[in-house]
Amino acid sequence: MTQPTFPKLLSSHIAYDIARTILDGFDRHYSLFREASQAARSHFETADWQAAQQAARERIDFYDKRVQECVQALERQYPRQDLNDDTWRETKLHYIGLLTHHKRPELAESFFNSVSCQILHRSYYRNDFIFVRPAVSTDYIETEEPQPTYRVYYPARDGLCGALQRMVTNFQLARPFADLARDVARVEARMNAQFGLDRLESNQQLHVLSSLFFRNKGAYIVGRAINGAREFPFVVPILHDDDGRLVLDTVLTDQEQVLILFSFTRAYFMVDMEVPSSYVQFLRSLMPRKPRSEIYTVLGLQKQGKTLFYRDFLQHLKHSSDEFRIAPGIPGLVMLVFELPSFPYVFKVIRDWYPPPKDTTRAQVKDKYLLVKHHDRVGRMADTLEYSDVAFPLARFSEALLAELRRTAPSMVEVEGDRLIVKHLYIERRMVPLNMFLLDAEHQGDDGQLEHGMFEYGNAIRDLVAANIFPGDMLYKNFGLTGHGRVVFYDYDEIEYLTDCNFRDIPAPRNEEDEMAAEPWYPIGRHDVFPEQFAHFLLSNPKLRNAFMRHHAPLLTRAWWQSHKERILAGEVEDVFPYPQHIRFCRTRNQQANLNGDTQ
Repeated sequence: MTQPTFPKLLSSHIAYDIARTILDGFDRHYSLFREASQAARSHFETADWQAAQQAARERIDFYDKRVQECVQALERQYPRQDLNDDTWRETKLHYIGLLTHHKRPELAESFFNSVSCQILHRSYYRNDFIFVRPAVSTDYIETEEPQPTYRVYYPARDGLCGALQRMVTNFQLARPFADLARDVARVEARMNAQFGLDRLESNQQLHVLSSLFFRNKGAYIVGRAINGAREFPFVVPILHDDDGRLVLDTVLTDQEQVLILFSFTRAYFMVDMEVPSSYVQFLRSLMPRKPRSEIYTVLGLQKQGKTLFYRDFLQHLKHSSDEFRIAPGIPGLVMLVFELPSFPYVFKVIRDWYPPPKDTTRAQVKDKYLLVKHHDRVGRMADTLEYSDVAFPLARFSEALLAELRRTAPSMVEVEGDRLIVKHLYIERRMVPLNMFLLDAEHQGDDGQLEHGMFEYGNAIRDLVAANIFPGDMLYKNFGLTGHGRVVFYDYDEIEYLTDCNFRDIPAPRNEEDEMAAEPWYPIGRHDVFPEQFAHFLLSNPKLRNAFMRHHAPLLTRAWWQSHKERILAGEVEDVFPYPQHIRFCRTRNQQANLNGDTQ
């Protein structure tokens, strides 16, 4: 009979000290992360939207700063020869022991990986040295704070109206409601109609997460309604009205609407969580189709999202056999995009050189992607996952893709045995390129799809402008359609802040020679934009032009762009709603004045 083997007694003080240093670094990070998330409540209550945006941007950098602090501390304290294989194996075992009663073990494991990968060569990226697989379970971790992860309300005891009233007032927001009784009655009527809560079952409950979700100018109550054996997701947005009082703007009762609220195309929520895994578990009950990686990411825990995504990707590779190939569509001048057909994401590598008219550098392209990471994506820009030194199975790459990588991005690839190492890449959700969508709709004679594509295309531009983003290259190939039929921008190498652009009308020709000249007769600055030219480059197809002009004709005028630029420069933060206009209970005067059609 084979005897079980046991690890030797952990004896290295160096290994324990390293483990303790890394965990202390993570705990410092999460403490600061929670402070920023808690401050979002004050920003909302005081309507300090500029501070809220700044805090959201700064929080994104917290993680990398703490990782670098931890790496530098270890490098100062321990000579490189002390960080040998045996020490690092033992460090991981000590670290697992330290996580036994930790409230956020999965995040701490990812932090350990981030620090380790800064110190170790990529040949050590194995479960012996880092957490390729999770080691500590996140099931049933209990909060130690006075409030549980979620509160439960009983309509059978208090009436649905009373339960909803208590649900809202329990958050104790330091700002009065304009008419809470009116708003609660509206929520009650909508929930009765959608969930049948007026037909009382023996088991009827409302489960509501104990922390509000803050983003942009809204706070969101997130919960689920239970009626008998059925469960329904719901989200109640809280906004400010024109007089600075609070209103319940609507209630989202459709799972698709909730999915769009938590989309990969939106900024990360600010939400205070003692036990993040319990929030993720709750949210997955509302959105069972959404990967846990995306839920962690939208909660601002994007490094944990990257960890889970990569684990899912490795599992997919083990259970699939198709080849990586160049992604269909018009090839980009800056990015080489490839895909695995069975996997719903694309991989983007910055080329080593770019043909004219592109005039940029790798560093500038990375800065543009970082800008998008820090910016409010308002549902119209795809979030990306950035990775370094990713090992792919070489045999799974098509000959055409390998040849293209070696031809246009040779500095980014390296072969190690049976693996292809890609030194830097971005990964994002696969979408249907808008140019292919429109071409297919035209071939099928589907005018409704053409109309939808152009309507959404214009709405995407409007929402980007509201967020102070000028797309730069607005060709259809740089936009894509999500599974929800929304048009999203995903080519970032030419984006600029709207406020950095100089919007101009084309000067009238001085004479016949000017009018017939092949090149402009007037000077053009680096940031000059001529909106009336958009039609020439984008709307040569009469069907597309007619559809666009029905909904978005103002976008071809300098006045429209300039007015938005001036509002942003004046400090105005525009409203961009992550749900359809038609389900809102009411609109404030300012929101009605800024409304330019349903942007959802």
